[in-house]
Amino acid sequence: MKLRIWRYDLQLAHRWTIARGLEPGGPGGKTTSQVVFAELTDNDGLVGLGEAAPSARYGETTDAAVAFLERVDANRLSFADLASSLEYLRSLAPGQFAAKGALDVALLDGAARRGGRPLHTHLGLGFAENKHVTSFSIGIDTPEVITRKTRAAEAYPVLKLKLGSPHDRDNLAALRAAAPHKPVRVDANEAWKTKEIALQNLEWLAQDGAIQFVEQPMPASADLEDMVWLKARSPLPLMGDESYVSVKDVERCAAAFHSVNVKLVKVGGVSPGFAALHAARQAGLKTMLGCMIESSVLISAAAHLADLTDYLDLDGNLLVTNDPFCGVKADRGLLSFASAPDHLGLCVRPREMKRL
Repeated sequence: MKLRIWRYDLQLAHRWTIARGLEPGGPGGKTTSQVVFAELTDNDGLVGLGEAAPSARYGETTDAAVAFLERVDANRLSFADLASSLEYLRSLAPGQFAAKGALDVALLDGAARRGGRPLHTHLGLGFAENKHVTSFSIGIDTPEVITRKTRAAEAYPVLKLKLGSPHDRDNLAALRAAAPHKPVRVDANEAWKTKEIALQNLEWLAQDGAIQFVEQPMPASADLEDMVWLKARSPLPLMGDESYVSVKDVERCAAAFHSVNVKLVKVGGVSPGFAALHAARQAGLKTMLGCMIESSVLISAAAHLADLTDYLDLDGNLLVTNDPFCGVKADRGLLSFASAPDHLGLCVRPREMKRL
């Protein structure tokens, strides 16, 4: 097996800011997001693609991801023996879930291609066309920009608004002026530091009448008792994101939330993502598949798990202008593989059929 890795800067259509990225006195946020692609090629020329989109929130960087991937002995990896391949990766270093996830995705892409089927079929899942709807995310900004972003997202039936700034109420008002009746999901990204502040904001949001749920209102490090207190009093459903990193968090999240957000870069790829979704459902939690800023490689990988979810927030590739790959489509928010350029494995191809 041969392994090729390369960095790539995804260019964002708009400055992207969430609560963690706010800078006092400055605009905050970012206009580019670097990812790392991994390409595995076996002796028969079969190729599997993967992607790492590390997040500083989990102590991971692209530099560390590249360093991890450069340590990998590709001869220890096999499309035919995923279990042994993943056990080898786990033995190399603790953590580095984004980098390990890139190879998990690439291995599964190759394994499904080897079997002549799309990834969801390889996993024993279906994929219902014209059923799965992704939300479209709007980052923290000024009310004027929020208005423009909301109007630009007119085609998407469900919006997701990032909160956690001093201008939250003005930003929601701006969104509502442009989209009065759309369902909206709110993501506070751990911004509300006490249960009392969180409850005040939840009670304000509930007055809107069309908020579906609120993600991670308090820090993941908050006392469990405080999160249980908030869940018992919240007028809106609560979703754990930063609190749900892997299956080991399921008991805590079942006590504190109504649902959880699974991201492939958090858990380490499709294989542990499948397990995290299954564990959450077994615990009585609703599930969502989310993402970071990602290309169509990771977004398509996650989309193959859509039948295991209640909600989808797979829009990372919709927020960038230079996605080098094409795969799952999201016309008017509806995910579809029907018009994908390839129908094997991830169902992903480079936009230009040449080596990037």
